[in-house]
Amino acid sequence: MAKISIIGGTGFTGSHLAAEAASRGHSVTSLSRSEPSEPVQGVTYLTGSADEPESAIEGADVIVATVSPRGDSAGTLGRRYGHLAELAVASGARLVVIGGFSSLRPAPDAPRFAEGDDIPPAFADEARELNAVLSDLIENAPEGLDWLFVSPAGTYGSYAPQQEPRGTYRVGDDVALFDDEGVSLIGGEDFAKAVLDEIEAPTRSRAQIHFAY
Repeated sequence: MAKISIIGGTGFTGSHLAAEAASRGHSVTSLSRSEPSEPVQGVTYLTGSADEPESAIEGADVIVATVSPRGDSAGTLGRRYGHLAELAVASGARLVVIGGFSSLRPAPDAPRFAEGDDIPPAFADEARELNAVLSDLIENAPEGLDWLFVSPAGTYGSYAPQQEPRGTYRVGDDVALFDDEGVSLIGGEDFAKAVLDEIEAPTRSRAQIHFAY
């Protein structure tokens, strides 16, 4: 079993990841600015800033970064995730960054969605900040850092209609996956399952991965 630290562990994605990891018997620590509304048995919850994650990640095998660049966190991810990368490479931990759908491409070798002008203004800043994190990992990640950038489907998150777990998902790289009706979708439980499956049996390193139905 692994020791997993989740930065942002009380948000939509973080809480699903914490529940899934704990249910599999992993040792889970969550660092967030707020207490969880529904604590998960077996998860250690710490409150504090992502600027000072050291106590939460001490001894971690895997660090999962799932801070949304909204509100007070907007504009902070480059600095915070750069610091996490330094800590991870120093300790030998794997760094798993939960990114966004807009960092995917519509087709092989096409520009990423976040690099175009068609993003709805309400999501543009967030999409570009997450995409900048991916670009920085690709171009500047410390040598020896085992990093993974995870992109969920296009329809995913607390704002989206919640899905009954299907227990299945598809895996892609940097090209967006759509179903037969042209929809890119995944629910919180199945996204967490996909991420934990990858943590337990890694298939990629220093790369992007994408999960959708």
